[in-house]
Amino acid sequence: MRRTRAGAVPAAEFTGRAGPAMLRRMGRSGPIGMACAAVAAIGLAAAARAQDPDLRRDELVIESASETHRFVVELPRTPDQMARGLMHRRQLAADAGMLFLYPADRAITMWMKNTLIPLDMLFIAGDGRIVNIVEWAVPLSLQVIESAGPARGVLEVNGGTARRLGIEPGDRVRYPAFAPDG
Repeated sequence: MRRTRAGAVPAAEFTGRAGPAMLRRMGRSGPIGMACAAVAAIGLAAAARAQDPDLRRDELVIESASETHRFVVELPRTPDQMARGLMHRRQLAADAGMLFLYPADRAITMWMKNTLIPLDMLFIAGDGRIVNIVEWAVPLSLQVIESAGPARGVLEVNGGTARRLGIEPGDRVRYPAFAPDG
């Protein structure tokens, strides 16, 4: 894993898993090793709860100029789920996201209130074309984030994902809610 200068793992690369090397560094024996293992287990349990069990999940595909990218997305359906979004989440898997869908194309506004992780927001038209991308939305910000034109949905993914994967406005999102003819 790459590390930033401050020594933190970028959110797009953090999966919340404690691998064998990490466990070896924490120690395997004695009370300290057992305490470290317990902390790791609690962390893994929290990571497992990072997704909302009440939200439906589905697969979505983005076709960029270079390749096809698959994401497992959570789908908020109720007004409460839509309002909560990714608030209070401490992590998001690299191939995960949340897809907000609306009944028709319209101007969409979002914000980052109570959202703890930086996000990329991909605004998607009814035909599946990405209208615009707002990269690295600032956690906890109340600044309004807008679509650059009418959009049917918004896909939120980890900050930096769009640039890392080469996803750009004009690329296509393949998902049943988006019809190629609009």
